[in-house]
Amino acid sequence: MAKKNVVVGIFVLAAFGLFTIGLFLIGNRHEMFARHMEFYTEFTNVSGLAKGSKVQVAGMDAGQVLDIGIPNSPASKFRVRFRIEEKLHGLVRTDSLVSVGTEGIVGDTFLSIGPGSAQASAAAPQMTLRSKEPTQIGDLLDQAKGTIADVDSTVRNANGLLTTVGGNLNGALSDARTTLTNVNDVVVGVKQGRGAAGMLLRDDAVAGQIRETVANAQQASLNINHASAQANSLVSDIQSRGFPGKIDDTLAGVKDTVANLDASSQQIRQTVADLTAPDAQGVTAGVNLQESLSNVNDATKNLAEDSEALKHNLFFRPFFRHRGYYNLVHVTPDQYRKNRLVSDSSNHRAWISEDQLFQKDSQGTEQLTDTGKKLLDTTLMQFGDSIIESPVIVEGYSNEGDLVRRMAISRHRSLLVRSYLVKRFQLVPGNVDSVALQDQTPKGVGHSTWNGVSILVLKPQS
Repeated sequence: MAKKNVVVGIFVLAAFGLFTIGLFLIGNRHEMFARHMEFYTEFTNVSGLAKGSKVQVAGMDAGQVLDIGIPNSPASKFRVRFRIEEKLHGLVRTDSLVSVGTEGIVGDTFLSIGPGSAQASAAAPQMTLRSKEPTQIGDLLDQAKGTIADVDSTVRNANGLLTTVGGNLNGALSDARTTLTNVNDVVVGVKQGRGAAGMLLRDDAVAGQIRETVANAQQASLNINHASAQANSLVSDIQSRGFPGKIDDTLAGVKDTVANLDASSQQIRQTVADLTAPDAQGVTAGVNLQESLSNVNDATKNLAEDSEALKHNLFFRPFFRHRGYYNLVHVTPDQYRKNRLVSDSSNHRAWISEDQLFQKDSQGTEQLTDTGKKLLDTTLMQFGDSIIESPVIVEGYSNEGDLVRRMAISRHRSLLVRSYLVKRFQLVPGNVDSVALQDQTPKGVGHSTWNGVSILVLKPQS
């Protein structure tokens, strides 16, 4: 009986120990034992943000939203209370800007805190940080639609004006051609002796009438002078009625129409520039869109595999081991460096420096060069079929600038190379992942620091 009681006691202690270890691991996973600091911010529109939403500082997971205070009037704002890990407090400054972001196109909403400037002091706990209202894509599209409608109306008005002016010019030219034809007929008739002028030139009988004609011409000259005076009076009357001013006003209206057309074109160009501009980490809109679509593909693939694993065992971690790799979305750079799987010498690994792969465009954004693409082709082909059968990880490195800039550049480089490899070799997107490691490499891989990328092909896991 005593022996049985000892066995039961040992079993209970072992179960309690396993429960304690599991509780610690789960708590550590959700950062329950880390030290945190609380802050506040305010929004007019929370854009889907909810209690428990993730908080990021400079793109790194840092905490979660604790509470959202509901305003008591339309003039008030939502007051958001959130917390971050104390180790990231140095990046949160008094001039840091808080905004609402979305993971990909249809991903979860999260709170994003931009790193402040080095000149500003660190934000004190319980401080209310500045916020930037979320921009709705629908509002931008409505604004662009209205601008395009204005441009279309302006172009139609300008086209009508030009059509009217062209018609008037065509009429004037037609009248001028008719007048020239009539003059030519008169000259021919005179040469042939037709009419009074022809008779004057060819019939001597009318020579005696020349004197009388000259007298009549003198009288006609007097009449012309009188008519000229009347014409001057008529011009003065026209000027007094403001007709020249009205003509000037019409021309000014045409100029204003052209100016409005130019302003509308500038608004369209500015709207397109805002949509395609790099984000706060310096990553272009094209790269962000590629990353978002890649995350959607990875999420869909992982959901199907998780469902299949749950059919066989509640603890489906071995299922991911059988798949051969882990999803790196929730793995921090420090955790990645300490993982013995990535430093295993049996893996295939290639180191390529940044001057062999990238060059900056006119806007200062790094792009893959043609030489760099050929180098990536040669590197991947030397791995053979293992790039199809095994997981591939693209590690991005950068030693330029401060912590935030190194993180942004290394992330940009890893995403560029990952996107090229998936398209070039038709790889399954779920088998290719990327990680930004700044300039620090995993231990035992032959380099302590690096500036460029490293392509890691993992050996299959049993």
